[in-house]
Amino acid sequence: MELRQLRYFVKVCELRSMGRAAVELGVVTSALSQQISRLEGELSTRLLKRSASGVVPTDAGVAFLHQAQLVLRHADDAVLAAQQARLSGHVSVGLAPTTATVLGVPLMRAMRERYPEVRLYLVESLSGHLTTMLQSRQLDLAVLFQTDTPRRWSVTPLLAEKLFVIASPMLAHRPAGARVRLAQLAELPLILPSGSHGLRATLTAAFTRARISPRIVAEVDGLALLMDAVRAGHGATIQPGAATARHGRDDLQLTQIADAHVGRRNLLVSLSDDELSPAALATRVVVADTARALVRDGLWAGASLLET
Repeated sequence: MELRQLRYFVKVCELRSMGRAAVELGVVTSALSQQISRLEGELSTRLLKRSASGVVPTDAGVAFLHQAQLVLRHADDAVLAAQQARLSGHVSVGLAPTTATVLGVPLMRAMRERYPEVRLYLVESLSGHLTTMLQSRQLDLAVLFQTDTPRRWSVTPLLAEKLFVIASPMLAHRPAGARVRLAQLAELPLILPSGSHGLRATLTAAFTRARISPRIVAEVDGLALLMDAVRAGHGATIQPGAATARHGRDDLQLTQIADAHVGRRNLLVSLSDDELSPAALATRVVVADTARALVRDGLWAGASLLET
């Protein structure tokens, strides 16, 4: 098996066409088809389904594609490291919107200081989507909130976040004082993420436990728009303190949820060590160091460190 064969196979899967892949690779179609056939012969399994409309990977092909992409990326990183004689390559990191608000820029700064030749690719998305991207090898690592991860992944506890009622001081029925229980929020108009959001599931379970039905006036999945609506007085929201990091909280009132077990754990999740490139292994350390430094320096509102 040769790297050339892997590159050919990946390109065919990307373009869904032998002819187009051959043009992009600069080889004749017959030579490309022959190399794919040799690869299938070595593996003793069919990798592609061929038809008049093009080609698609079989189930075995999909499984092989994920690993082939990983091998090619590591090979490219190895070439760069040898050429530059220092740690290099590219690493993909997934962050949820609230996490990205407080961690994103400090992480970029730390990576530039420690590993300037490593190209950092940051993805901001809902935690459920980040989990899917990890499973399909589109990400090397991510900060997630769920613990039901595959055993092959590496999971490092980072920090725990308190949740806050965040509201404009002008909003009626907003809680008074520094702490409030969920049972006191039945009349509060709330703007929350939709049901696809992990935080919404956490809050739904917490409200059920408190035996109240929240008064939800709007659902917004985008953090920036959600916070704009809160600032405009259309309702309050319940979020970790990090939600206010980007634009400050001088015009907002934060009241901590006092109910036990209402919070969010942040976990640094990655592919297993043997699947990560040296650059990705180094980046994982930088992510953890940066997050913990933000907590220790009081720059991550409502966060406390977890035992590793």
